[in-house]
Amino acid sequence: MSALPSPFEYQLIADPILPAPAVFAAEEGAEVQFLGTVRGQEEGRPISGIDYSVYRPMAEKELERLCQRGQAEQLPHRVFIQHRLGFVADREPSILIRVWTKHSAEAFEICRWYLKEIKTIVPIWKKPVWVKAE
Repeated sequence: MSALPSPFEYQLIADPILPAPAVFAAEEGAEVQFLGTVRGQEEGRPISGIDYSVYRPMAEKELERLCQRGQAEQLPHRVFIQHRLGFVADREPSILIRVWTKHSAEAFEICRWYLKEIKTIVPIWKKPVWVKAE
């Protein structure tokens, strides 16, 4: 993650999502993190993981627009978004959203807003990798 004061950063990565310490700006009093993890089932069937694919130029453009919209439409905040690409195994994180604001209620609402928007507009596709029956 970049150093302060950048209001937003996003990454589409193949590497595992790793925890990072909170770094607060002087006016910030809350950080909310959302960590989305691959479940072991999809449509009621067992999976070994999910293969995420992306059209990178469009996804990066949409993430940039989304972050700019967030800065314009939401209360003052910073946001950091990571989304995994390629195969992500069952029980491994596939997305991380971190939001810093003055107050906790704002941070929760803004984080929820980013998650909904990412799922709606960013062209990241998932393909379950089914467990083979023996």
